Amino acid sequence: MTLAVRYTAARTLDTARVENPPPGPGEVELAPAYVGICGTDLHIFHGDMDARVTTPAVLGHEMSGRVVRVGPDVEDWRPGDAVTVMPLRWDGDCPACRAGHRHVCQHLDFIGIDSPGAMQQRWTVPAATLVRVPDGVPLDRAALVEPTAVAVHDVARAGVGSGDRVVVVGGGPVGVLIALVARGAGAQVRVVELSPHRRKLAAELGLEVWDPAADDVLALVREWTGDAGADVAFEVSGAAAGVETAVEVLGVRGRLCLVAIHAQPREVNLHRFFWRELTLVGARLYERADFERAVALVADPDFPAGGLISGVVPLTEAPSAFEALEAGGNVMKILVDCGADTEGAAV
Repeated sequence: MTLAVRYTAARTLDTARVENPPPGPGEVELAPAYVGICGTDLHIFHGDMDARVTTPAVLGHEMSGRVVRVGPDVEDWRPGDAVTVMPLRWDGDCPACRAGHRHVCQHLDFIGIDSPGAMQQRWTVPAATLVRVPDGVPLDRAALVEPTAVAVHDVARAGVGSGDRVVVVGGGPVGVLIALVARGAGAQVRVVELSPHRRKLAAELGLEVWDPAADDVLALVREWTGDAGADVAFEVSGAAAGVETAVEVLGVRGRLCLVAIHAQPREVNLHRFFWRELTLVGARLYERADFERAVALVADPDFPAGGLISGVVPLTEAPSAFEALEAGGNVMKILVDCGADTEGAAV
């Protein structure tokens, strides 16, 4: 048995002992060290994904940890290896997989949503999902590989290149990571964010940030771009106003990359798409190459991913951490320390 955080109903989490099967052929048992709480986890917490999630559901897919034991036929991993997990399991046979897009398999098992996740003291996963964490990388920092992989994939999908002017609408963890990755690709970047705390954090990471409540964002974009408009906008806010801003800041043949999960349909100014020949690009998850690039970024001490961590809580306090994130305020990324509790240790 292992202690785990479970979603049981809308806005209801508990900690309970659950079965963790021993690793079978091709599987590995992990001791998760740190698990990040992300926007998708909050969507589950709000009850927005009840049609998909089977309760009680063990949450968590942004993680780092170490191998505990390996199953038969696993040759590349040893107990003690530091790892993260690319939490995707595809069938390999659907039209999307056959076309080479396994990460958006039409029968995708997103581990931590569709099957048990990492927010527990022991976790058994396919060895094929493991990605090695280099020696010397702190495991709390390594828990940021998964959202960094999202950012790497998004920037690639949007075709961001050197000299591009990029507007990121939404300065949460993924928005800031997108801004950092785009800046690393040579783009000029501006972040639009309502939260004073998130604006301050983004500025401390060297990003230029605008407040849509106080700044005329469209006027600032016109001044910045010489009236041309932005080359790329990322919608990461998940809000109707964010969609409107992301569309309006774009110049002729600009590219809008949709990153946020919108729980309901949004109105979009299609005339703007017609008038400026805009392109809308969806971006979902990541491919193996994105994940490996993210590991390299997080391992680089010059990449300031660790600045996103607002706090760390033990496993038994994870439900209160969800509530704190839901309330907003001075928080960005909270990690759950799955090894902090000894009383409920896995047996």
